[in-house]
Amino acid sequence: MMDETQIDPITAWIAHLTRDRRRSVHTLRAYEATARRFVAFLATQHVEPPKLDLISAQTMRTYLASRRASGLGNASAARELSALRGFLHFAGGVDAMPKVKSPRVKKGIPRPAAPAEIIALAEDVVEQAHQPWIGARDWAILMLLYGAGLRISEALGITGDMLPLGDVAPITGKRSKTRMVPILPQVKAAVDAYVRLTPYPPQKDQLLFRGARGGPLDAALVRRVVRVARRRLALGERTTPHALRHSFATHLLARGADLRALQELLGHASLSSTQIYTAVDAAHLLDVYRNAHPRG
Repeated sequence: MMDETQIDPITAWIAHLTRDRRRSVHTLRAYEATARRFVAFLATQHVEPPKLDLISAQTMRTYLASRRASGLGNASAARELSALRGFLHFAGGVDAMPKVKSPRVKKGIPRPAAPAEIIALAEDVVEQAHQPWIGARDWAILMLLYGAGLRISEALGITGDMLPLGDVAPITGKRSKTRMVPILPQVKAAVDAYVRLTPYPPQKDQLLFRGARGGPLDAALVRRVVRVARRRLALGERTTPHALRHSFATHLLARGADLRALQELLGHASLSSTQIYTAVDAAHLLDVYRNAHPRG
């Protein structure tokens, strides 16, 4: 067994990702779970942490096979393998990771929602809110997702010291990177309306959006109210809060936005993440063509 006086390699790796790589809380939680699950599997193969530089390709393939047998899909398996590459590189050295091919992942194309569907969705969410200030809160959040292209975590991360919102706002996204995002008048008006109605006056050092009892608003609640609304309106299952961000990007691209500018607006680390929207735009145009020309 591992000497208790030694530093747990997983704890050291997570500390490294937190301090030096500035990974998000969600990423850290997923990576730690993956690493601990992998080390537990290695114990069944009589491989302990001090021997992380001696793992064979066959051992890695056996682990992936066990994960696939438990229902892990290609995309999740590929993400797990990527995390393990980082862990083994850190804990076992440059050559610790055996050469194992990642599962092939078919890139899905995010389907944009039509502007009319987005407005109908937001209006339904507001109508179903138990109190006017909660309706104003949800409307403001959805407008930030669609009108400014924010991630849910970014919208819910807005604090009182950012008020009042100006024509642009500094938004902190993944890896703690901050970008300047244009704020449309309609988006600003939605946030202002929430600020006027909320029973929890914004504090400079606290999160802006609150739950019914005054605590930080949970992203799961936003996803739930959107899910209920889309089912009530018979919208597609892909009409999610994150889909509003996809729609923001697609509609800008359709109107001639530059891909590099779109990359900056979305806060993507690489252009490859943004290029998927060229496929989205092409798919949208094809849908329009097919609807206009059923026999085309």
